[in-house]
Amino acid sequence: MTKDWYAWHADYDQPDSALSRRLAELRHRIREALDQAPPGPLRAISLCAGQGHDLIPVLADHPRRDDVTARLVELDPRNAEVARRAAAEAGLPRVEVVVGDAARTDRYADLAPADLVLACGVFGNIPDADIRNTVRHCAALCATGGTVFWTRHRREPDLVPTICAWFAEEGFTPVAVGSPADGVGVGVHRFTGTPRPLETGVTMFEFVGYDRLESPLTGPREQL
Repeated sequence: MTKDWYAWHADYDQPDSALSRRLAELRHRIREALDQAPPGPLRAISLCAGQGHDLIPVLADHPRRDDVTARLVELDPRNAEVARRAAAEAGLPRVEVVVGDAARTDRYADLAPADLVLACGVFGNIPDADIRNTVRHCAALCATGGTVFWTRHRREPDLVPTICAWFAEEGFTPVAVGSPADGVGVGVHRFTGTPRPLETGVTMFEFVGYDRLESPLTGPREQL
C-alpha cells in the first residue's frame, strides 16, 4: 500500500508532534544560515520538498527574501500545489515549485552549486547506501560556504554518526546535529571544499518510504 504523503503532512499541525518540533528547529537553522550568508544573490534547492513548510515561511519574512532564487522539487502534485500557493501568497516569485523526481540530478543543474541545500525528510526514507550516495552528490549540489540541512531519526540503529562521517569525507563541517535526547533529528553541515561538477542524468536515491524500510531490530523506521 502506497503511503499518502499529502495526508502525512497533517502532523505538522500538531504542536507536540515530532514533526512539528523538527520543523521549528529546521526553520531556526535556515533563518540562521540566511542571517550569516554573504551579500548578493543566493540560491536554494529542496529535495522531496513536500509542501515547502520549512523554507517558504522563513523566506516570507526574512530580510534576504528577494536575494533568494529557490527550486523545490516534489513528486506529489497535491503537495507541490500547496507549496506553490504558499510561495505565491508570500509574494515570492523567485521560488519555483517543480513536480518531478527529486532524486534526479538534472532537476538542479542550473542552480547548483547552491547556497542552501535541503534534504529534509529524505534520509529516513531511503536505503543506507543511497544516503551515502546522496551525501556524495551534496558536494556538487552545494556551493563553497553553503549549507546542507538534513534529517534522520536517532533511534537504534542510529545512523547519524555515520552520516556525519560521510559528510566529513566529502568536505563538510558540522554546524549543528541534534542529539538522541532532543527527538528531532536535524543535521546541518557547511561545505568547506570546492564543488565538483554535478553529474547529469543520475538518480541519487530511490525514495522507498519509512513504512517500507524494515529493520530486523526495530521494525518500520520513522520518517524523521
